[in-house]
Amino acid sequence: MASAAASNHLKVQISNRQIIKIAAPIAVSILIPQLNFITNNIFLSGLGEETLGVAGITGVFYLVFAVIGFGLNNGLQALIARRAGEGRINEIGNLFNQGLRTTLAFSAISIAIVYLLAPVIFKYSLHRPEDADLAVSFLRIRIWGLPFLYVYQMRNALLVGINQSKYLIYGTLAETFTNIVLDYTLINGHFGFAKLGFNGAAVASIIAEATGLLVTFLVMHWKGVARQINLFANRKYDAAVTRLILTQSAPLILQYGISIISWEFFFILIEHHSQRDLAISNIMRNVFGLFGCISWAFAAASNTMVSNVIGQGLQHRVIELIIKIMKLSTGMALLIFVLLNLQPGLLLQVYGQDQDFINAAIPVVRVVSAALVLQSASSVWLNAVVGTGNSRINLITETIAIILYCMYNYIVLERLHLSIIIGWASEWLYWISLFIPSFLYIKSGRWKNKVI
Repeated sequence: MASAAASNHLKVQISNRQIIKIAAPIAVSILIPQLNFITNNIFLSGLGEETLGVAGITGVFYLVFAVIGFGLNNGLQALIARRAGEGRINEIGNLFNQGLRTTLAFSAISIAIVYLLAPVIFKYSLHRPEDADLAVSFLRIRIWGLPFLYVYQMRNALLVGINQSKYLIYGTLAETFTNIVLDYTLINGHFGFAKLGFNGAAVASIIAEATGLLVTFLVMHWKGVARQINLFANRKYDAAVTRLILTQSAPLILQYGISIISWEFFFILIEHHSQRDLAISNIMRNVFGLFGCISWAFAAASNTMVSNVIGQGLQHRVIELIIKIMKLSTGMALLIFVLLNLQPGLLLQVYGQDQDFINAAIPVVRVVSAALVLQSASSVWLNAVVGTGNSRINLITETIAIILYCMYNYIVLERLHLSIIIGWASEWLYWISLFIPSFLYIKSGRWKNKVI
């Protein structure tokens, strides 16, 4: 009887209230790491435009490896949500344990790659040798936070997949508090600590991620979540389940990987223009991350709710659910669009740059704010495809969009030497290119008999 009640508790309802209940804690959990990025950049802005610009390049380079965990996270999340919808809660703990093994192996490989390849990549891609040295020094510290980040993402997949996203907040609050205190302490050298400058942000981020992870697992244990889903009941290696996770996640890892690599390519092209353009673009990355977190929260809700509803045998209501999520996501994005365009300079002032810098950045804010609206709809449909279990469609869609994106940026920025305002308009092309195939695939109904 208790097992049946727990199973029903893990099944989602198709309603705006349920969507918001799932998406709101996810938004907070995504928002707080973005605030950490912004905090890093606010402190680093005091070190000059050069450091602020290099922070953009290293941030995107680190994201290339971070999204490997994000791909595993989304694939695992769809599997967990499907089991929750089917009422097979005894299998959820084993899914998580096998995913944990896989993600730690990926983190070890990623650390080795950064140590071996980062110096070569930056030496030949950046024009200024001092920028390359600064970037490599930072990354060789920052990359050690990857195992904590990967496990942190696995925890997100678990809690969102079992409809317990409310517990995400505890760890993210602990992480952001730790990060702010340590940024202040280590970057500029306070409370008797040495002034570490740019590298201080790397050390602060690693400790903050470890703290957030520890707090979350303590809360899960305290609230009985681990016991409810038999989280650590089966610790043996399970080749079949590991293969299932990799089959579901591998296309997503490739999808997110090529997406972020294309963004690194974009930032390298920006570096060829000027340090100011690079610094402005780094701030735009922060704007995208800060305000895009709401869209990504609804997108994550789309993934888990679509998979859960299919697990319940309600395939005929999937499009109804996606439209409900999209309306909420786009409504919030339109509100952000209006606010950003009413006072575009207000946010930029927190970075402590001069008025000329702010004036140059304002037109780019307007372009990015429009891209956020396109993202709000596109990301919901794209992640709905993940929820159906056919992640290969996502990889094909992403590959087409990235080819168009890179061609556009190479021509606009490298060949025609046009303004970064025109360069950032590539985000419009990117999100439209993702939306069309995702929408057509869901509408086709070809996913209804997919079993995962």
